[in-house]
Amino acid sequence: MKIPTKQQLANARVLVVGDAMLDRYWHGAVERISPEAPVPVVKVTHEEERIGAAANVAYNVATLGARATFLGVVGDDEPGRRLEHLLRDTGIAVHLKRDPGLRTTVKLRVIGRHQQLLRMDFENEPDHDALASQTQAFAELAPEHDAVLFSDYGKGGLAHIPAMIEAARGRNKPVLIDPKGSDYERYAGATVITPNRGELQQVVGGWRDDGELQRKAQRLRESLRLDALLVTLGEDGMTLFDAKGQVHVQAQAREVFDVTGAGDTVIATLASLVAAGMSLRDAMPLANKAGGIVVGKFGTATVSYEELFGSTG
Repeated sequence: MKIPTKQQLANARVLVVGDAMLDRYWHGAVERISPEAPVPVVKVTHEEERIGAAANVAYNVATLGARATFLGVVGDDEPGRRLEHLLRDTGIAVHLKRDPGLRTTVKLRVIGRHQQLLRMDFENEPDHDALASQTQAFAELAPEHDAVLFSDYGKGGLAHIPAMIEAARGRNKPVLIDPKGSDYERYAGATVITPNRGELQQVVGGWRDDGELQRKAQRLRESLRLDALLVTLGEDGMTLFDAKGQVHVQAQAREVFDVTGAGDTVIATLASLVAAGMSLRDAMPLANKAGGIVVGKFGTATVSYEELFGSTG
């Protein structure tokens, strides 16, 4: 396995399409319980904003050193403008379609004593016109990229994904998908999808042992006409199922601080390395390593080239 140089990765172009989200954190001190209800009182000391969901996947691609383009739908509101500003600051090529009737998805987390106490979600789904303009933009952007990555957070931004997969595969572009929900037919024809254990169980049911997992995974892969199915298994590592069989890598042993966004890092690393010319089998152990690094960080986080490969390259 030959590791891509920093320059090779810098030439790799990844188009990320999916549900954009703004992550907001309110940090504070907890010193007493409210007299109004049995809940902690958080005295907010500072606020933080981060790129979330599919936008965080694009941020992971850019942090690793590849060229990231992000295509998504946001509202014509303050969170949407803030998210666009954060994305542009990272060097990501941003193509946001604005839907006046959409409320940009925001996840607000209240943090006290380094623990999440509460999360509030603000969201609704984009309309047909905004999604149609996104599909048209995709047709123009996809040919300019080496890999296409769909990050589905179930917020409605990928309602037209079958047509986009078909268009990308028609141009021989590798298509990587982080799936959501139980309807995997909409991902048919992709190169690889990356469900975690719980997400796969939603679709194929449980399994008693590795042999049953292999049978169910391969049956799903074949029925969806996928080149590969990558199942992330948390502390048990990850397994890639393809036409040659299967290959497994153990999880990187480290203290787990926060699993938020780890799946984003895994698929972003996988897509960046595939765009740079690596095979899925060669890229998988490195994506697994990147996931192991990011769970040692707080909140939605990213991994740099130096963290993944060292200072050489």
